[in-house]
Amino acid sequence: MIPYFNKEQVSSTLPYATLIPALRRAFTENMVVPKRHAHTLSEADSSSLLLMPVWQPQGHLGVKLVTVAPHNTAMPTVHAIFVLFDTKTGAPLALMDGEELTLRRTAAASALASSYASRRDAQHLLMVGNGSLAPHIAIAHCQTRAITDISIWGRSADKSAAAAEVIRTHAEFPAHIRLHIVEDLAAACHAADIICCATTSKTPIVLSDYVRVGTHLDLVGGFKPDMREVDDALISRATVFVDTYTGALAEAGDITQTLSNGSLLRSAIVAELAELCSGKHAGRKDDAEITVFKSVGTALEDLCAANLVWSGR
Repeated sequence: MIPYFNKEQVSSTLPYATLIPALRRAFTENMVVPKRHAHTLSEADSSSLLLMPVWQPQGHLGVKLVTVAPHNTAMPTVHAIFVLFDTKTGAPLALMDGEELTLRRTAAASALASSYASRRDAQHLLMVGNGSLAPHIAIAHCQTRAITDISIWGRSADKSAAAAEVIRTHAEFPAHIRLHIVEDLAAACHAADIICCATTSKTPIVLSDYVRVGTHLDLVGGFKPDMREVDDALISRATVFVDTYTGALAEAGDITQTLSNGSLLRSAIVAELAELCSGKHAGRKDDAEITVFKSVGTALEDLCAANLVWSGR
């Protein structure tokens, strides 16, 4: 019988102190990552199926299966499962909870990018958004920078308080860090060294006027061309890093829209994660630079995390 690793098992084998350096290595290794497949299941319900394949020529093959059903009201709108195979034999090895795998690898990739793009003395992190991904992102960033304060902003103060409680009680959260629920987004942005956005907004939330020089912005939420988290003026001021050129240039509205309207020049997108991790690009140049990391996710991260789960079984 093929073993199944549930949410708790996936979580316990993917501490950020282990996952982040593993991702750093994975981005320099030989993995084949085809473009993900997207299929519409129902036009009326806007439901869809995503298939994200990835493999190592000598190692493992994986496919993440994701269903998106926005009409769900009694359960989550997104469900996912990851299937791990042996590449050489084709034999299936394991099934894994894809949601927990995705949350953790996404947050770890953001923290990894921050280690290259944020200021080394960054201490104050602002979390814009209070969904299920927010606590993971906040906690992961504490692994790569000496964070002392985390502020949380969201449209619902109750949800922000709930996210703060998840962070506060998490086993990987450093006890000395102060947590704040904030209502004035502009003031919170101005006080932050790192601004992390994990929303599904279709209009910019963080505006250029809010952001001071030296800030690093981590944009995670917008994964479709019609989604935006920051405005044109902010993008035009920034040096931009992406998780992969293939994904960001095709799917990220903060990138595709600004390239189309001329606010962002292609030359301002200076590196993808593989180039940062391999040393081909050094990352941030100076403390006055505004940097942006835009991610839409890559199956390479899924396989890296799945390999850790499998090896830690």
